[in-house]
Amino acid sequence: MDAQLDPMKDDLPLMANTSYMLVKHYVLDLDVDCRSKVIEGSIVLFFETGSQYMKNSSTGKECCQSHFDESCKMRTSEPCYIPMTNVTACSSEMEYNDFAVSGKGEEDTSHENGSHSNSEQASGISSSKDCCDVENHGNEDFLLVLDCCDLSVLKVEEVDVTAVSGIEKFARSAKLTDVSKDLENLRNQIVHELVTLPADRWKEQLYYFTHCSQAPGCGELLFTTGPWSLEIKKSGIQTPADFPHAIRIRYKTKPDGRSVTWTTDQSGRPCVYTMGSPINNRALFPCQEPPIALSTWQASVRTAAGFVVLMSGENSAEPVQLQGGILNWYYYVSMPMPASTFTIAVGCWQEVKQQSFTASIQTNTKFSLPSSQTDFRWHEEVCGHAEYPCRFQNPAARLQAVIPYRVFSPWCLMELCEECLLPLVPQCLSAAYATLGTHPFSRLDVLIVPSNFSSLGMASPHIIFLSQSVLPGGSHLCGTRLCHEIAHAWFGLAIGARDWTEEWISEGFATFLEDIFWATAQQQLSHDEVNGQRELKALLRWRRLRDEVQNSEEELQVLRPKKESTGELSESGASVVKYGLKAEKIFMQVHYLKGYFLLRSLARTIGEASYLASLRKFVHKFHGQLILSQDFLCMLLEDIPKQKKSGLTVESIFQNWLDTSGIPKPLLEEDETWKDCELVQQVSGEVTKWIQTNQKIRKSSKKKTKQDEVVFKKLLPDQLVLLLESLLEEKTLCPRILQCLERTYQLREQDAEVRHRWCELIIKHKYVPGYGDVERFLRDDQAMGVYLYGELMVNEDAKQQELARKCFASAQEHMDASSVKVVAEMLF
Repeated sequence: MDAQLDPMKDDLPLMANTSYMLVKHYVLDLDVDCRSKVIEGSIVLFFETGSQYMKNSSTGKECCQSHFDESCKMRTSEPCYIPMTNVTACSSEMEYNDFAVSGKGEEDTSHENGSHSNSEQASGISSSKDCCDVENHGNEDFLLVLDCCDLSVLKVEEVDVTAVSGIEKFARSAKLTDVSKDLENLRNQIVHELVTLPADRWKEQLYYFTHCSQAPGCGELLFTTGPWSLEIKKSGIQTPADFPHAIRIRYKTKPDGRSVTWTTDQSGRPCVYTMGSPINNRALFPCQEPPIALSTWQASVRTAAGFVVLMSGENSAEPVQLQGGILNWYYYVSMPMPASTFTIAVGCWQEVKQQSFTASIQTNTKFSLPSSQTDFRWHEEVCGHAEYPCRFQNPAARLQAVIPYRVFSPWCLMELCEECLLPLVPQCLSAAYATLGTHPFSRLDVLIVPSNFSSLGMASPHIIFLSQSVLPGGSHLCGTRLCHEIAHAWFGLAIGARDWTEEWISEGFATFLEDIFWATAQQQLSHDEVNGQRELKALLRWRRLRDEVQNSEEELQVLRPKKESTGELSESGASVVKYGLKAEKIFMQVHYLKGYFLLRSLARTIGEASYLASLRKFVHKFHGQLILSQDFLCMLLEDIPKQKKSGLTVESIFQNWLDTSGIPKPLLEEDETWKDCELVQQVSGEVTKWIQTNQKIRKSSKKKTKQDEVVFKKLLPDQLVLLLESLLEEKTLCPRILQCLERTYQLREQDAEVRHRWCELIIKHKYVPGYGDVERFLRDDQAMGVYLYGELMVNEDAKQQELARKCFASAQEHMDASSVKVVAEMLF
């Protein structure tokens, strides 16, 4: 890790020294206060000694100190605490068989873990100099580095896991010589045994994680915070093996923390959600952000009555009522995942109840198994991931076409969700199953998030966030986006990128698969209709990619910006995400689009049936693991040997698709077959009619009405997008044509993709009657509206610029931070 790293530059630092200490499990115990906009509580981290230290210690080396020296130079003068020993005993009797994994088992002990008083932490503050003073503390103490930003850390302490009743069965017999040293070793040995329990003992493991997290502290630890990190050490401890393997951190979030968004929902009620920002979850809890730090977690979250807590968890939590009307929600995850995938949303959400007609869709539709189920002897396959209770090895899970699901929304959108979204969920889930097989996760919640959400959707384990923008205008946009997010269960979550710069692995696959899922979900489409829809979509994506390549920095167009260094870590395990802090990158789709066209090209070369069979094989081999591009490409080319003869190699794919900016050469050389598509030709005919009508109106008198005799065809949503994009290329369209366009296609009632193009036409041609549509779009469709601010400014029209500034002023307070930055640069 470069000691001179400037955290305000483009690259996002991942500072956790995962090579020395690796978090295996988090236990969060939090109170959410929407009035003060603060989440407060504690997190207990259970560690294993990292691979780098184990390797070095076996050769007689200890390389833990170098990062400490660098970290001291980088620290800011924030306070740390002088440790005070606390060794109270815990004598409560516990039996893990009594533990209710639904969360109800928390009821008896949750009052012990409520809001923590700060009075005990108000004294003992020292300057950060004391934490870093090499002369006072020596330069051999091991320093644990966690990723942390925008948090107020109040206290760090070692947890006395030996105080938990029944925990002694995890302790190996040892001869006690130095009591204090042996106690430290004993605690670490217990944690080691606990985190390495076999998968079939996961309930027992979860029980002991719960009670260990509630055990008393046995000594405070020195800590200090930097711009991007929390650094912890224990005086006299020189190696990761001797460092406490269970620590508790008491902390508060900050209202402006970049991992959480405090806002109001569409019904005007307060809420908070994690936003999947470039800095991920480090402003929600101290953690290890590098993808390699796969961990499980559990969380107890307390809220005021009336609030619902949704979270990345395997269980559908039911709240337990505590004193004072407080509700306690409990979730857990037993599949190791990167901490960045953890998601929480707290608000006055309403569940959109399943109606009888929806239930009939799920129970009466026949779902066929993927053909690949016969390609493998599934029950004999051994998974390649670290041990956990895997659904791919569960016979019942392998036959579950539709996993249990719930839909939540603000009260004012419930009717729209019931009509549009709810019936689509089982259809899209079953379509995904028909394509890829076993669902990696056991259940799904879908939440319509507030209007300031900065994208159309986001997928996390067990939960999907959708923008309200997907709801109006029929099922098309809602269905395709839902399919896209469901695809992330396999690509992005169950299979993750080992290096975040390779986000095409997640987004390219999801974009490619959304078309396949959606075609299957529609059920009654013919082969020609499916191909027509896909070719039309390909043309729209080609146009979008072409425009984006022309209007973005070249360095941001490369899908593998670190090239041969992709996946490499420093000795400590720290790394950077190249361009991870560039605000404009969040709104770019190059990694979606180039990734999609690469996969489309491979499918067309190999043949879709063979390609999808290889994809299912790949999922089964690599689920639960982190990959690099070459892992997928090597397996695909080995699985289809004939491709080697065609000269298709991993190296050529890197060179043509992943390691260069601009439009990939094979895509430029490819015949634009989509232009022969019937759906595209229909649009071309309609565009010609509109251009001719526009010319007639401009030449004729205002009273002449010949244009009313023209009959325009009804078009699909994607056809409307293409039509409006084609008309955007016209230099002038008269106001009457724009008025006729809106009336003919009821553009104000269409989906957000169509309305976005309609707003572009309004802005380009300064169509004043449509300015209200632009204002509504910028207010209600913030996930898509950023580009329109630039369009309003570029015309140098006073009315349009006033409109842009007015909309920004009213929305700015609740807008996503990256959106604010990008829009402000456009306006001022």
